[in-house]
Amino acid sequence: MTGPRDPFAHLHDEAYADAFAGPGIGWRDAVAMGGRRRLSLAGRWRFTPDLFDEGLRQRWFELEPAPPSTWDRPRDYDGEGAETLDVPACWTCARPDRRFFEGSAWYARDFEWAPGRADRLVLRVGAANYEARVFLNGRFLGSHRGGSTPFFVELTARVRNGTNHLLIQVNNERRADRVPMRHFDWFNDGGLYREIDLVPLPSVFIRAFHVSLAPRGIAAEVVLSDPVSGTARVAIPGLGVAFDVPVTDGRGTAAAEAAPARWAPETPRLYEVEARFGQDRILDRVGFREIRVDGTDILLNGEPLYLRGICVHEDDVALGKVTSDGDIRRRLAHARELHCNFLRLVHYPHHERVAELADEHGCLLWAEIPVYWAIDFANPDTYADAENQLLELIARDRNRVSVVVWGVGNENADTDARYAFMSRLAAAARAADPARLVGAACLINREAFRIEDRLAARLDILGLNEYFGWYERDFAGLERLLANSRPDRPVVVTEMGADALAGFHGGADELFTEECQAEVYRRQLQILDRAAYVRGVCPWILYDYRSERRQTRYQRGFNRKGLIAEDKTTKKLAFGVLRDHYAKRAARVP
Repeated sequence: MTGPRDPFAHLHDEAYADAFAGPGIGWRDAVAMGGRRRLSLAGRWRFTPDLFDEGLRQRWFELEPAPPSTWDRPRDYDGEGAETLDVPACWTCARPDRRFFEGSAWYARDFEWAPGRADRLVLRVGAANYEARVFLNGRFLGSHRGGSTPFFVELTARVRNGTNHLLIQVNNERRADRVPMRHFDWFNDGGLYREIDLVPLPSVFIRAFHVSLAPRGIAAEVVLSDPVSGTARVAIPGLGVAFDVPVTDGRGTAAAEAAPARWAPETPRLYEVEARFGQDRILDRVGFREIRVDGTDILLNGEPLYLRGICVHEDDVALGKVTSDGDIRRRLAHARELHCNFLRLVHYPHHERVAELADEHGCLLWAEIPVYWAIDFANPDTYADAENQLLELIARDRNRVSVVVWGVGNENADTDARYAFMSRLAAAARAADPARLVGAACLINREAFRIEDRLAARLDILGLNEYFGWYERDFAGLERLLANSRPDRPVVVTEMGADALAGFHGGADELFTEECQAEVYRRQLQILDRAAYVRGVCPWILYDYRSERRQTRYQRGFNRKGLIAEDKTTKKLAFGVLRDHYAKRAARVP
C-alpha cells in the first residue's frame, strides 16, 4: 500500500487513534531475562517528529522505505530520508529546538532475520516515555503505556526471512489521565531512552522465575510462556542445592532445604542460580534476607534497622534519563561516602542496573511508581495504567534482594478516591510480592497537625514528606508535629531539605545559600533524632536536577535541593552535615 486513496480523508478522521489503542502490552507479557542472549538494536534509528499525529492518520507504518523517485504520489513521511537519532537517547537532549518537544515521534530501523535462528522472537524495549506503539512490516502489534518500565512484544508471527522493517511511535505528552499526570516536578524527557533488544527464544520459555526464603530453606516459582506441564530444574551451586519444580499448566512451585547466608548492607552475599525447562535456561544472582516490621521497628533478618538514606532522581544535564553503569556507580559511591545504607529511587522505576548493582554493593532500595500529586484517582483507566506499571516493576525486580519497599504513591491529598485507588495498589503489591514492605510518601494531617493518613492502615511504612525550615521556616512546627503524633508503624522521613545554589554563600537565614541549606539539615536531623518511631531519614536529594517548575534566579530550571550540584561533582556544605550525622548514626545501635 502506498497511501490512502483519498489524500484528504485522514484530515477528517477523528477516531484514527482508537484503532491503535490495543492490544495493550503489560506485565503478563514480561519475559525473565537473566542470562539470555540479546541482539542489541542500539545505534542510529531514523527519526521523524509528528506533532499532529499524521503518522497514524496517514498510516505511515504501511509505507516501505524508498526514495521519492519511486513514489507514485507525494507523501508527508520519508522513511528512508529521515534524520537519524541515537537509541537509547532522549530526543529532548538531541537538539536545542527539541528540548521542550511534547508529542509523538516515529523511530524506524531495519533488521535482518532468518526464522530458523530461533523458534520465537521477542522485542524488549527497556523504556519509552510515555506511550509506545509497535509496528513490524506494516502491521500494528500492540501499544504500551508507562514511561519507565520495560515491555515485550512478540514478533514471531510477523517477522520474515531477510529484511524486516520496525517502527515504534513514542508519545510523551503530559495528560491529566496519565501516571504521572500533567503536573510534576522533574523534566519530561521523550523517546526510546533505554536499551532495545531482540530476544531469541525456544518454543516454550520461562516467562517468570523467582526464588526466596522459605521456612526451612528456599522456595522457587516458575511461570512458563504456555500452559504446558513438565518439570523445571533449579540449581544453586553455592548452596549445594539442586531440585525439581513440577509444572502444571505453565506454573509450578517447590521448596528445598538450605541454609543461605543472609544478605545485609554489611554482608551483601549473593548466589548464582540457574533454572531450566526444556530448551530454556535462566541465570541470575540472588540474595536471601527477611524484611518486616514489628510495631514501629523495621527488622532486617530479625535485627532492628535504621534507614540512613538519600533520594535520587534519574537525570543528567547532557543525557536526560539515559543512564550508564558509570553513572549508577557514582551514585552508589556518593551514597557510601554519606554513610547511607538506603536509597529512595524517585519517582518512577529507575534502570534495572540500579537494583543489580545495589545487590552487589549492599544498598537497600525503595522503588516506586509515579502516582504523584493529583493523579486522576477516579478514572479506572488511570488505575489500570498505575497497576500495570507497579506489576511490571515487580516482575522486573522481584529477584533483587536490595529492593525492600514498593512505593505506591507520593504526596497525594487524602481523598476518598485516592484512598480507594492506593489501597488497591497496596493490595496488588502484596499479592504479587508478599515478602516485601509497602510504603507511600504521605503528607501530614493539617487539621490535627500530626503524622496521620487513612492509607496508613494499608501500608507497612508510613513515609513523611516535610520541609520545615524551608517552605515552613519555623522548626517549631516540626517539633510540634512529632510531639502530636503516635503512629503504630514505622515512619521514614522520605523527604526534607532546602535549595542551595552551589557556590552561593551568605548567612544561615539567607535563602538559597549553602549555609542556609546546611543549617536546615542540622536542625532537622537534631529534631528527628529524638523521635523514636522515626526509623529512617531520606533527604531530598543527592544531585540537583532539571525541573522547569523552578525559575528563580538561583534555579533557572533546576531543583537546587541537591547535596551535590548538577555536575555530580561539586559538593555543598550540607553534604558534610549529613555525612557526619550518618557516621554517628551508623556507630549507634539502631
